[in-house]
Amino acid sequence: VDDTPYGGGGGMVLLVEPLVRAVESVRGIEDTRTPVILLTPQGRVFTQAVAHELAQHERLILVCGRYEGVDERVRDLVITDQISIGDYVITGGELAAMVVIDAVSRLIPGVLGARWAADEDSHAMGLLEYPHYSRPPVFRDRPVPDVLLGGDHAAIERWRRREAIRRTWQRRPDLLLTAQLSESERWFLMELAEADAPMPF
Repeated sequence: VDDTPYGGGGGMVLLVEPLVRAVESVRGIEDTRTPVILLTPQGRVFTQAVAHELAQHERLILVCGRYEGVDERVRDLVITDQISIGDYVITGGELAAMVVIDAVSRLIPGVLGARWAADEDSHAMGLLEYPHYSRPPVFRDRPVPDVLLGGDHAAIERWRRREAIRRTWQRRPDLLLTAQLSESERWFLMELAEADAPMPF
């Protein structure tokens, strides 16, 4: 399934014939709708939005690169998309495929216990997720915020939204460039910026 590269150089290259035959045997030669995705550091970066996009398909075929990669003709003949899980290199595409499988699977109805569970995850709304608390109400002088104990669901939702904005501002301000914020939430963000550091945009 692999051989040395034409033109010399280190490493091995996955051969075109066994890979193309493997994809065609799984997909079927007539099927042109199923995405065939090569996991490669040269691909588009995998994000929550890409996971949502892929979750719309009935099935996916993931091709894992290894060694120096795949014969370029594999890309030409059967690959329809290329995905990278980040700007770094790992030993092979298998771990990247597991990341894609996990992120996409949890968006399929019935996979998670609660129907809405994925809707509040970090990145689902363009923000990081708000903080979570459970029992006891106080631990080592650190109390659960009063609003979470009061039973006012509207106040709890407002608090969670603001804390999601605050956490995103502190840890991933780049996400705020595309987050959907109301006017009052933008004012809140400006208050955070004035208390902390200049806004990144």
